[in-house]
Amino acid sequence: MPSFVPTTARERDEMLATIGASSIADLFRDIPADLYKPELDMPPGLSELEVLRHVRALSELNLDLDHTPSFLGAGAYRHFTPSAIGALISRGEFLTSYTPYQPEVSQGTLQAIYEWQTLVCELTGMDVANASVYDAATGVGEAARMACALTRRKHVLVADTVHPLHRDVLRTYTTGPDIKITTVSGWNRSAEDRLERVEDLASSIDASVACLIIQQPNFLGWLENVEGLAERLKAAGAILVVVADPASLGLLRAPGEYGAGIVVGEGKWTGGPTDFGGPLVGMFGCKGEYVRQMPGRIVGGTVDGDGRRGFVLTLATREQHIRREKATSNICTAEALIALATTIYLCLLGKQGLREVAEQCVQKSHYLADQIGGLNGYSVLSSAPYVKEFVARCPLPAAEVNRQLLSHGTVGGYDLGRFAPELADSLLLCCTEMTTRADMDRLVSALGEIR
Repeated sequence: MPSFVPTTARERDEMLATIGASSIADLFRDIPADLYKPELDMPPGLSELEVLRHVRALSELNLDLDHTPSFLGAGAYRHFTPSAIGALISRGEFLTSYTPYQPEVSQGTLQAIYEWQTLVCELTGMDVANASVYDAATGVGEAARMACALTRRKHVLVADTVHPLHRDVLRTYTTGPDIKITTVSGWNRSAEDRLERVEDLASSIDASVACLIIQQPNFLGWLENVEGLAERLKAAGAILVVVADPASLGLLRAPGEYGAGIVVGEGKWTGGPTDFGGPLVGMFGCKGEYVRQMPGRIVGGTVDGDGRRGFVLTLATREQHIRREKATSNICTAEALIALATTIYLCLLGKQGLREVAEQCVQKSHYLADQIGGLNGYSVLSSAPYVKEFVARCPLPAAEVNRQLLSHGTVGGYDLGRFAPELADSLLLCCTEMTTRADMDRLVSALGEIR
């Protein structure tokens, strides 16, 4: 057994002598003297009570979403989190759950994961889902590699309206295997009209393509025209990959209904707070015939020797289990606790509750768009249908508009100039069921004062 007793003075001297150092200070001789143990202008020490009061006072200087209207989305969405979720996922058996590798002592954990997979399948219209990937972005990368393995091709098409950060992760995932990525542009950047993308996207499909990745609703909030797209891909032997928003699926058709072969999405926002973006949980579902190339863990139902129902990890094709060259991915874990939060959320709301969330998003975002469209110097870009996000053109650069909105105590939208230079005057604005009419009217009033 290893010893956890700290090293003795003699042992330290032996190590120093071995590496040719005369003292501990000699180890840091390359650090300039003025930077090594500099005098710090620190205030006098405080008691624990005083520190808590000081830190709490500092925290009150921050903007927070409980007290500040925010219209920022762009991939991270604020939905209502029922109190029951925190109470349930904080139970000790979930916080300290045993590894699901040993099903004899992990039936609760395995059942919870199985329920998550079932809900992902119901939402997406897929036949099978895994125990999660890390987030939607890594799900996009995994889906591309999975499609290449299924088709034995190394060419992936991705629409330019897929989240730009997802596309960055996709490039990282595909660099090692030498997979070619082609970004397909299908929206008219010079005209304010709705998207007619099928022909634009389908024109790039040929016998070298493994898959086409689209986002529904896309990064700009618009709904893609997907009719016939899956059929065009299937005729070429390729797969349609859809990045979906689970809250929007309360209202929209499941991707499986229009021919998707693989569906990924971010589950965190249906069940958890924004948390500065993380931790996250990626949904990942596919058609049944693709299951043996699906990455990550999969929990399956079984029957034991006495005929009792149980749950086990199945089809374990990760590199921990089989030879690396045959592994479907190197995903080492599942975001099981966040997946559990999303599972509880979906069970609490049910189909009708999730539909109501989506309907409120639609109603509120369209109300706000109508109000902003009536302001002098502002317009709503494109007449494409949208669920909870839309693009507003502003009379000033979007970054300046956001800066002035902050002075009005409001967090604005996403500056699309970071995504496309020609949209530097455009904000991506988001409304969810958490957005109140007072919040929207306050934003419209502040926009009207910006010069």
